Amino acid sequence: MSHIRIELDAHAPTVAIELPLVRPLEDYDIVEVERESTRDVDEILVSQGFRDLVDDARTALRTLLEGTPLELVQLTGQICKAGSRFRPGLWLLLRERDAADGQPASAGARERAAGLAAELRRRLQLD
Repeated sequence: MSHIRIELDAHAPTVAIELPLVRPLEDYDIVEVERESTRDVDEILVSQGFRDLVDDARTALRTLLEGTPLELVQLTGQICKAGSRFRPGLWLLLRERDAADGQPASAGARERAAGLAAELRRRLQLD
């Protein structure tokens, strides 16, 4: 089961990707990922372990984006809705280089972004 949400912007060549955490990540001292309130998730997002996860994601993305038409615009933590509960997650915004403003990302860029998101989940062992 894939835990990746991808959103396209119809008016910009960007792809937003949400990668919610679905299991504990002991290497990052993240032991409980499902919380009842957004405030409880905030505690995770500001933890050193989560900051380390974001740093590792940034490092992996540098490699994954090399030689592609995509560039990283933003990478941050996000509160992800999981039914009536909430989880921490990674949120990234990719932009297709050399694409016209006001136009959506190309089909090739969208496919590449989806593959990149799946590979990032695998490398960070998020599933």
